[in-house]
Formats: sequence, C-alpha cells, structure tokens
Amino acid sequence: MGRLDGKVVLITGGAAGIGRGHVELFAKEGAKVIVTTRKKVDEGTALAENIKKQGGEAIFLRLDTTSEDDWKKVLGEVIKKYGKLNILVNNAGVSLAKTIEETSLDEWNWIMNINATGVFLGCKYGIEVMKKNGEPCSIVNISSIDAMVGEAELPAYCASKGAVRSFTKAIALSCAEAGYNIRVNSVHPGYIHTELTEKEAQDSGMTPAQYFEKVGKMHPIGHIGKPADIAYVSLFLASDESNWITGSEFVADGGYISR
Repeated sequence: MGRLDGKVVLITGGAAGIGRGHVELFAKEGAKVIVTTRKKVDEGTALAENIKKQGGEAIFLRLDTTSEDDWKKVLGEVIKKYGKLNILVNNAGVSLAKTIEETSLDEWNWIMNINATGVFLGCKYGIEVMKKNGEPCSIVNISSIDAMVGEAELPAYCASKGAVRSFTKAIALSCAEAGYNIRVNSVHPGYIHTELTEKEAQDSGMTPAQYFEKVGKMHPIGHIGKPADIAYVSLFLASDESNWITGSEFVADGGYISR
C-alpha cells in the first residue's frame, strides 16, 4: 500500500478489463485516479464513485483517445483540479479477429486509429503537461505480445500493437534527451480474460469458454491471465521503484512467447 501516494494518474479505457484492473489497484496504492473512457460512461462514473466510497480518490472524465480536442480538454481539467499529472497509462484498445484477406481498409484504419493514434495523442499531450511539474513522471503504454509475434487471424491488431512497441522506445529517447523527468515503457500482455477477448471469441465463432480453453493451452503456465496480472506490472513501472527504467518492454504472458 502507498506505492503511489501523492501521484496523479490518468488511465484510458479505465471502465473495464485491464483498464479497470489498473484503476482499482492504483487507487489502493494511494493514487488520485482519473478514470477515462469513451463509451462506458456509466460504468466509469460508477467505478470512480465506488473508489471514493472505499476511501480512495477518483474522478471520471469522458475521453475519446482519438480526438485531439478531447485530450486537450481532459488534460486541462486534470491540471485545473490537481495541478499536475504524474502517470499516464495508455490502455484503451480494440481487437479484430480476421485474416488479412477478410480485413477491410475501414477496419484497418479503425484499429490503427484507436490502438496507435490514440497512444500517440496521449503521449504527445501527456508529455506537454508532465514536463512542467518538476516531479518524476511515468508513461506506461499497454501493447501486446502480438507486437513481438504474428498471429494469422490478428494482422491489423499485430500491426497496431507493434507500432506502440517501437513508438514507446522512440518517445523514451526523446524525453531522456530533452532532459525531461519522464520515463516511458511498454507492457505486453498475453491473453487476458476481458470483454475484448470475449469479442475475439465471438469473432472466431467460439463461445468464451471454448476460446479461453483453447488459448489457455497456448500459455505454458496453463491458463490465461487476469487484469490484475497486468496492472501489477504497470504499478512497478508507474512507481518510483523503476526510476532507472525507460524505453523497455515488459512481457506478462504466462510464458506464451517463450516457446
């Protein structure tokens, strides 16, 4: 407890799945959490209220991560309320289980816009406010093991997450060379039980139970992960415990890519 005391944290896609796991854990560790999402407004609002009832501090702000205006507005509200931003977790993302032949250009642009452009905008405007606060800051970009390996049924997703992986390294160097006290790292989950993977099951023509059994066997540890499994990795990167780490990638995948 208390690993993020005094830190102001913004988490995108924070109302469900991996994002929700981050929100709940970071609040327990003392952070002032800004929960953001584009669609799940009711869920995000309820999550922030529940954290406050439990003695934590959280607010909800609607954010379309693909909108430059939204980023400017939301970060302006964060600075107005808290005076700073210490941690940004770019988590919002989507998936699409289709082969290259099945994927349309519109679908390609959709997934790249959310998964890659959204991270670009978050880093661009997050750095703008972080560099001014004089405190240690951290950006954690949620990528995927599919930034490192290919999957025949997820080409657009692989491309978008690969972009996040290399972009993270470039931004880490940019911040370091500019003398900003901002570290930037990426986290690469294996298969995690979320609404996103349930949608992948549907896209693949399977029930969630069938899909999770299938992909669980692909992980040497024997099962897929939980949102908290990823949030704990991000917690280390968000905290001052990792103050000599930047431009790195952290894999949490139950051994998936070790085969």
